Amino acid sequence: MPKLVLMMVLSGLGLCAQGTTVRPSVRAAGQASVFMQPDQVKIDAGVVSPGTTAQDAAAQNANQVAAVVAALQKLLGTGADIKTINYYVTPVYKSGTNGAPPTIVGYTASLTVEVTMGSVSMAGAVIDTAAAAGATSVGSLQFSLKDPEPARLQALRMAVVAAKNHADAMAGGLGHTTGAIQTIQESSTVNVPIAVGITGVAGGAGAATQITPGLIEVQGSVVLQADLN
Repeated sequence: MPKLVLMMVLSGLGLCAQGTTVRPSVRAAGQASVFMQPDQVKIDAGVVSPGTTAQDAAAQNANQVAAVVAALQKLLGTGADIKTINYYVTPVYKSGTNGAPPTIVGYTASLTVEVTMGSVSMAGAVIDTAAAAGATSVGSLQFSLKDPEPARLQALRMAVVAAKNHADAMAGGLGHTTGAIQTIQESSTVNVPIAVGITGVAGGAGAATQITPGLIEVQGSVVLQADLN
C-alpha cells in the first residue's frame, strides 16, 4: 500500500513538471522612423512693458499687446488661433546701499501670446508682423503634425518587421528558426523635434525673415518574443 501511494505521488510530480515546461524563445526589439513635412507651427510673441506703478505697466502692456494681436489678426484673419499663455506683473527693485533693503523703483508687465497656424509658410511673416507691431520677443517655434497617427502607425509596422528580422537573425545564429509569435508590444513612439533655420531680420525694413523647417521624425519601437524552433 505505501508503495502504491509513493508511485502515484511521483507520477503527479512528473505531470506538473511537464505542464510547466517553458518553450525556448527569442526576444528582439525593432525601431523605425518615418519622416514627414510639418503641417502646423506655433510661435510665441511676448510683450514686456515698464511702468512707474503696477497699473501703469499693466495699462501700457495691454495697449501694446492689443496692437500686436490686431496686426496678427490683420495678417491671418480674425479667426486666427491666438491665445494668451503667460502674463505677470512684477516689481523692479533697486539694491540698497549701506545695508539698506532693496526698494521698488517701478514695475514690469509681461504677456505672451501663442499663435498656431496650419500654414507653415506663414511663419516668417508672423515673426516680422509681431516684431513690427511692438512685440519685444518672438520665438519658440514649434513645428508639428496636425495628425501624427498615420506616421506613427507606419513607423510601428516598419518596427515590427525590423524586430522580426532581428529575431530571425539571432535564431539563425544558433541553428534554429523562429516560430509562432508569443508576445509583441509597443516600446515607445516619439515625435523628434526638428531643426529650424532662420534668416533675415524680423521687423526690419530690409529682407523678410525666412523660416526653413526640416522634416519631423516619428519613431516607432516594438519588442516581440517568438518561439525558437
